Amino acid sequence: MTSVDHAIFRWINRWPEGLDPIFRFFSEGNKWWPVRIFLLGLFLVLVFRPRTRQGALLAMASWPLANGITDVLKAGFQGLRPSVELADAIIRVDRLTSFGTASAHSANMAAVAYVFTRTFGVWGIPWIVVALMTGLSRIYVGVHYPTQVLLGWSCGVLAAFMVTETWEAFLRVRSRRTSEPADEHVMPEEEVL
Repeated sequence: MTSVDHAIFRWINRWPEGLDPIFRFFSEGNKWWPVRIFLLGLFLVLVFRPRTRQGALLAMASWPLANGITDVLKAGFQGLRPSVELADAIIRVDRLTSFGTASAHSANMAAVAYVFTRTFGVWGIPWIVVALMTGLSRIYVGVHYPTQVLLGWSCGVLAAFMVTETWEAFLRVRSRRTSEPADEHVMPEEEVL
């Protein structure tokens, strides 16, 4: 499997330099203040609209969980990054030497894409594209292998699935409790001795 992973990595990593601005944006854009301000604004718009509030809040709960799962995997399995392991890797961002077992960037975007697609339907499709481009960008810039990106996407989907299922289970329990008639507890009269 390693040889296939390395071959796919090299193929994507050597895509034309003209793609660099696009892939650098998807790989590093979350560190740029204009992108952060845009994402914060988008989140606020979604939170203040009653129809989109739930999806925005579930996404905000999902991506930190996805990130945490990737951190646990990185600490436990300590997979090397191509920027450390392959002398011929083209590194287009700062060289990362930390473990790259699962791509946190890919996981975070996959978590948001899953939640948005599940709650917003077709309006979640742009986030699927963002998640795919983010994963490809991490390979293109030389910091993750394809299997690390796939594991990241899987972590993101798992985290978002857990969050959305937990939320829906909570809503079902709450709905049952509010729709059931109140139990009338009749206390037995105390016996007089």
